Amino acid sequence: MWQAEPATLHGVGLTRTYGTGSGAVAAVRGVDVAVREGEALGVVGPSGSGKSTLLSLLLGVERPDRGEVLFDGVPLIGRRQIRRARQAVQYIPQDPASSLDPRRSVERQLREPLRRFRIPGDHLRLVRDALAQVGLGADHLGRRAHELSGGQAQRVAIARALVTRPRILLADEAVSGLDLPLRNQVLDLLEDQHVRGGLGLLFISHDLTAVRSLCGRALVLDHGQVVEEGPTDRLLETPRHPTTQELVDAVPRLSA
Repeated sequence: MWQAEPATLHGVGLTRTYGTGSGAVAAVRGVDVAVREGEALGVVGPSGSGKSTLLSLLLGVERPDRGEVLFDGVPLIGRRQIRRARQAVQYIPQDPASSLDPRRSVERQLREPLRRFRIPGDHLRLVRDALAQVGLGADHLGRRAHELSGGQAQRVAIARALVTRPRILLADEAVSGLDLPLRNQVLDLLEDQHVRGGLGLLFISHDLTAVRSLCGRALVLDHGQVVEEGPTDRLLETPRHPTTQELVDAVPRLSA
């Protein structure tokens, strides 16, 4: 039986500079990154290391000054190519509450990407299925953002990313600022979608322990460059670059 090849989102030599002349700042410099359907890649680094800019480039929100982004080997340079990739590559924002329209119900917000990408089928059923995937019931369909707890808002944001049945998820600090029980719930949910659903996952974080729980492979950014990459366990146990060592040293440890 024929099966489609795993999807790949690939950034090649990505460079993005802000400003001009002596005030120019290179947020991303010559970065190569690939995330494949069925694998989880962690991107870690301190604040200002270029993680958010890299995400914007991979999503097509910004264009690189040099380099290119490809999906399934096709450069994302035209409206048709970008539209196809945006259906298959979905985004989980850092602050889900602010990403939800306060005027629209949960149902309407999950229907919107189905309408935008002209997904065929019973949209209400697809919305219900996406909510069920994140552990929310039909009683949430009519709620608005102010009627959701922080954890529910995060789950709705994940459901919105899942409703188009993507092949790759890009998660931007998806557990940042969450308390420990909720953080673990969201990590378990993302792991379930990756392992059971076969999704590719690009997980951006400054938290190496969260990355370790989800991602077998990771790369470390600093000043817009990849300074180290490899198996996540190896990065944690034998860091080779000072930036990686600083991130490891910042991981809380239980005292005896």
